[in-house]
Amino acid sequence: MSAQIKLTHTFEAPRELVFQAFTKSEHLQNWWGPKGWAFEVLQADFRPGGVFHYSQKPEDGNKMWVKFEYSEIVESEKIVYTSYFSDAEGNKVRAPFDENWPMGTLTTLTFTESEGKTILTVVLAPVSPTEAEDKIFRESKDMVKEGFSGTFDQLAEYLLKIS
Repeated sequence: MSAQIKLTHTFEAPRELVFQAFTKSEHLQNWWGPKGWAFEVLQADFRPGGVFHYSQKPEDGNKMWVKFEYSEIVESEKIVYTSYFSDAEGNKVRAPFDENWPMGTLTTLTFTESEGKTILTVVLAPVSPTEAEDKIFRESKDMVKEGFSGTFDQLAEYLLKIS
């Protein structure tokens, strides 16, 4: 079985607001990605079959492009997409940090509300990985969790500002 990474985060905000923070580029640009990186949305078409294409750039590094292809959306409850590193035109490319990173990663976000808070569950899995891709994905579990944790801390701060 392919590797899978699962993480959860609880936000002090209603589910509808957290869901909107993931689906509207005017929200995403305020919190998505690594802290301190420039973020630019090229395309935001939030629907099954739609695409979210953006760039992110560290202060001292090169711009990286990422593309999400949405496959399932259940309003306020669930978002499923496959993410790819891409070029500026949206063509799939190898990850700039490791040639063995999986070409595609299936991401499932589930939003559950409990007592006015939102519990977000994220499940990531490589799409049709080679043995080397599966291995690097497994070995990167802590890095992936750390990256999402920092991003979710930024979202938590942002939600406090807008709620």
